[in-house]
Amino acid sequence: LAPRHPMLKKRDSFEDILEERRHSSDLRYALRCYTPTLYKGLVPCKASMLKSIVLQSDHLQYVIKQVSSESGDSTECVAEEASLILDEMAHRLQLSTVRFFVFTLSKAFKRLFRSVCVNEEGIQRLQQAVQEHPVVLLPSHRSYMDFLMMSYLLYMYDLPLPVIAAGMDFMSMKFVGEMLRMSGAFFIRRSFGGDKLYWAVFSEYVKTMLRNGYAPIEFFLEGTRSRTCKSLTPKTGLLNIVMEPFFKGELFDVNLVPVSISYERILEESLYARELLGIPKPKESTSGLLKARRVLSEDYGSMYVYFGHPVSVRSLTEGKITRSQYNLLPRCIPQKPSADTHEFLNDTAFRLVRIQEGNMVLKPWVLIATLLLQNPDGMDLSSLAEQTDWLRHLALAFGAFLDWPDHAACSEVISCSLALHRHLLSVSAGHVQLSVTDAPQVETTPEEAVFHQAVVVLSCASYRNQILHVFLRPALLAVAMQSANSNRKDDVYNCFNFLRNMFSSEFILCPGDSVQDFEEACYLLMKRGVLQVLEHEIVMSASGHSTLAFLSSVLDPFLQGYQVVSRYLCEETNENLTEKEFIPAVRNFALKLILAGRLKCYEALSSDLQKNALAAFLRLKAVMKVKVGDQVTLKVNKIAVNSLEDTLGKSDVISHQNSWWSRLVL
Repeated sequence: LAPRHPMLKKRDSFEDILEERRHSSDLRYALRCYTPTLYKGLVPCKASMLKSIVLQSDHLQYVIKQVSSESGDSTECVAEEASLILDEMAHRLQLSTVRFFVFTLSKAFKRLFRSVCVNEEGIQRLQQAVQEHPVVLLPSHRSYMDFLMMSYLLYMYDLPLPVIAAGMDFMSMKFVGEMLRMSGAFFIRRSFGGDKLYWAVFSEYVKTMLRNGYAPIEFFLEGTRSRTCKSLTPKTGLLNIVMEPFFKGELFDVNLVPVSISYERILEESLYARELLGIPKPKESTSGLLKARRVLSEDYGSMYVYFGHPVSVRSLTEGKITRSQYNLLPRCIPQKPSADTHEFLNDTAFRLVRIQEGNMVLKPWVLIATLLLQNPDGMDLSSLAEQTDWLRHLALAFGAFLDWPDHAACSEVISCSLALHRHLLSVSAGHVQLSVTDAPQVETTPEEAVFHQAVVVLSCASYRNQILHVFLRPALLAVAMQSANSNRKDDVYNCFNFLRNMFSSEFILCPGDSVQDFEEACYLLMKRGVLQVLEHEIVMSASGHSTLAFLSSVLDPFLQGYQVVSRYLCEETNENLTEKEFIPAVRNFALKLILAGRLKCYEALSSDLQKNALAAFLRLKAVMKVKVGDQVTLKVNKIAVNSLEDTLGKSDVISHQNSWWSRLVL
């Protein structure tokens, strides 16, 4: 799916699509002749015809009879329920609505962004792919803007408009929800439970659109927006649905197209930080959308959309999936994926997300944010410029897709970045520091002061998180070398494998790739002159300590956060702690530690980190879920948790704030 070392990959150049929009009529553009090239030249069927095909399909008719038999309801009654589900779910794509959105979004994008850059070679590959086989678009998901931009771009380049899997949340936006439906969105519940009929209607609806080449299917592998801007563990339900027609021999092939969407400044930045601190997400509503118009007065820098190479499902499955297993039953009978198929789906989903990560365009601010988070007391501008330049070269050596302005002085690049993100900073007398600049000008309690500072830190961390995939594997190796306290290759690998397993819910680490990840980390650090890897030993070079110390510092917030969770589980948890109570309880525990001066890591307050830490302790059998009545409680094995904490604690020694830079300078 992707080269082992990303720096070996040639990447496409970009075109700013807003350049033309700034010099021509938006209305004329929205009303222009739209003539997309379609799959096999087919004419798209109307929504009413699509509904009829789905309801009359052998698969849905089989499930209707099955549900009728199990429930005792008549088949007519169950069929009517299926029809109502489909009415609630189905899109009603209308070109006139799309034209309205194109006109409106053209105005909005020009206000919000300095540029929207698209790789035209990727568009050309997509234009070819949609003619050959049904296409599934798989964008990364960092903002509500993602799916709007996708439809806008496909209209712009005369590509078939996608049908988009959207959450039912949008249906509460009365007018806007229907507008989204008429621009290609189809709405699905967040969870189906054991609703056999709903699943059958949903899966048949998607497969019918795919089999008929009706339109590209678009959905987010991560399932929801990432509040931290790290990639989320992918979901495989929809991926299985779009692959099934190929598995059953109904389609010759399906093209999966990963799309990477990156933002220089994220619209929902502070909203995400507040959600991570326990403030509920505002409910989607039309009035809320209207109130959000003030964002149009802000500058959000540049946006990048990179269409990756189409990935053939036929090529992916070669030698991995035996399709004959799907011939043992009639096609209309639902089949659960076999263990081999489930493993294949999971592996494919992870590798597709890794492709998304590798094609994410990174701006200089992600480097600056990384350094400022490691220096909570701030930095002199001259030192910031020097360290950013050093970090730029390290990131490029590790294969980062970095958009650094040509022929611009480092100080000038930093100045522009600081100006765009000034709401997170204070700059005074040549000194830069992460700071609360828009907090209420009234006396606050210590708890409120911590909250305001945590919003800034988590907002800044969302940018640092965008580059974590570049540093992750070398960082795990750097921490493993410290934890192992040994040069023996086997000892270092064992520590690397432990950390990789511990953080497998935190980062995108492909299952079964531990050895490959270890070798990749060794290769990158050898290439940089940081390590020598011998047959049985890994030896740090004389100049390597600073790089290893920096990389350890990158993982320090996660190490500290997981240690906070383990301390809570051992010291504070009670016998009846429910899963629902866990996050607020850990947050309060971390808050007390910060107020007492025992913890300086504000990222330990993040619900995402706490949730991922709990997932790790559950996976490692240090915590177990026990159902008591209607509630799920957590049973803690304190000996196991203490053991894990001790292993994590060995990693703290070299990750003290910015000690790596002083070593580099010396």
